[in-house]
Amino acid sequence: MNQILSKSATVAGVDIDWWRGAVIYQIYPRSFQDSNGNGIGDLLGIVGRMPHIASLGVDAIWISPFFTSPMKDFGYDVSNYCDVDPMFGTLSDFDALVETAHGYGIKVMIDLVLSHTSDQHPWYQTSKQDRDNDKADWYVWSDPKEDGTPPNNWLSIFGGPAWTWEPAREQYYLHNFLGSQPDLNFHNMDVQDALLDVTRFWLERGVDGFRLDTINFYFADKELRSNPALPKEKRNANIAPSVNPYNHQEHIYSKNQPENLEFLGRFRALLEEFPGTAAVGEVGDAQRGLELLGQYTKGNEGVQMCYAFEFLSKETPTAARFAEVFADLDRVAAEGWACWAFSNHDVMRHVTRWDLNPAAARAYATLIMCLRGSVCIYQGEELGLAEADVAFEDLQDPYGIEFWPEFKGRDGCRTPMVWEPSNRNGGFTTGDPWLPVSPEHLHRSVADQESEPGALLHHYRRAISFRHSHKAIRRGSHGGVFAYGNVLHFTREHEGQEIFCAFNLSDMPVTHALPAGDWVTIGAELGSTAPGPDGNLHLGPWQCALALKQ
Repeated sequence: MNQILSKSATVAGVDIDWWRGAVIYQIYPRSFQDSNGNGIGDLLGIVGRMPHIASLGVDAIWISPFFTSPMKDFGYDVSNYCDVDPMFGTLSDFDALVETAHGYGIKVMIDLVLSHTSDQHPWYQTSKQDRDNDKADWYVWSDPKEDGTPPNNWLSIFGGPAWTWEPAREQYYLHNFLGSQPDLNFHNMDVQDALLDVTRFWLERGVDGFRLDTINFYFADKELRSNPALPKEKRNANIAPSVNPYNHQEHIYSKNQPENLEFLGRFRALLEEFPGTAAVGEVGDAQRGLELLGQYTKGNEGVQMCYAFEFLSKETPTAARFAEVFADLDRVAAEGWACWAFSNHDVMRHVTRWDLNPAAARAYATLIMCLRGSVCIYQGEELGLAEADVAFEDLQDPYGIEFWPEFKGRDGCRTPMVWEPSNRNGGFTTGDPWLPVSPEHLHRSVADQESEPGALLHHYRRAISFRHSHKAIRRGSHGGVFAYGNVLHFTREHEGQEIFCAFNLSDMPVTHALPAGDWVTIGAELGSTAPGPDGNLHLGPWQCALALKQ
């Protein structure tokens, strides 16, 4: 059970709780729209496509990293936090993006990568020189063991040890990701202060919030103790593919440290200086994700939301799985706030991952818009884009190149957005795209779907509008989420409005009882069904029933 939320608070006319129940549209900038013909999407490309984003009815955009970077991990390796990489444009272009988005009533959230930098960042270039410079302790350094091996058994998510030797210092440095992404030492308060200064820079530039990458990786155990083994039955591939031995450890020392909460308190205090700003933290942990979500979003001491991984897994979520996740959430994070997603730039697109037919794709789109929490949708999700098949010779992702062919990496979900079908590049660029446009995507372009009344694009618009039109759906509590066979049902309530939701998550028709009371069917535009003459709901395959209590 979770308690009914209080009325939205305002400061100087600003709804500081706009994020609660918001729909956030994730943009992977290099694949969204190219404005200059060089084959890489950019900030002005986003500006030009803002009418499409606004037409969806979303509350905010989240833009994946566009900072100066050598692009070894496509922007998640930052070499200058306070500038735009030339391939994406300029700071003036970013200002134009913010102004344009705000003109449409859309908030702008940017992806801050604070746990690590690029090895080209000036901080690291100074730190690696010797053990006595003014940034010597800005990264996680360690002497080797007596036999010259790394200080502990920690592994990198991208494969291999999480330690690389630096001859100039005769020490190892920690990198939870690529070797070119050294981890910052958050135990050093100067590092924290520098990162908060970066945050302030973007707040003063007008951003409305942040997506915080790998929020639970900020601190490493001060004693650098080795992680214990994780029993085989507890391993899963939600964080790293099964071919990666990263899943063989329980990462109790390399991440998830209690000091995280203290830094998030400082980060939240800075946000409070800019009323109406918010942050969503990415919690990357296959075992403790929901527990950490509860810790990091409790009260006003951390971030407002945490990005949940529970529905980014390979397994198609059944009614029972949804009920299990929300029961766990209510148990360990009753006061927290989740941000749900089915797809993003790091996982196979869910239409392919779950092998969804068109009716199932519509059902899941409606369902995510009815869940308690906020929602992220990933560019192209509104078109029902499937995972693209990218040939090995076209791969860009170092993760896929490392583990090919067992794991093909993340390029299949990062191919360019398709705007119209008139050329092989789908309107994304007039040049050669950085990743090939999938030919199978062209017939699902925005232009094609705009002219087709029954297209998935219109269904997403209707589902988002339904969410915004009903306060109980957007911000309400639920009295539990329950599974009866293939039917998932729950009731949402807020400020006297109560809405019943039921979803048949199967290919077979089912009969389901409507709760006692006086209910009127709503959501006909989403395929919601009314009770039959017997008073029961007769749900067709992948059909929903939405009802408002009178």
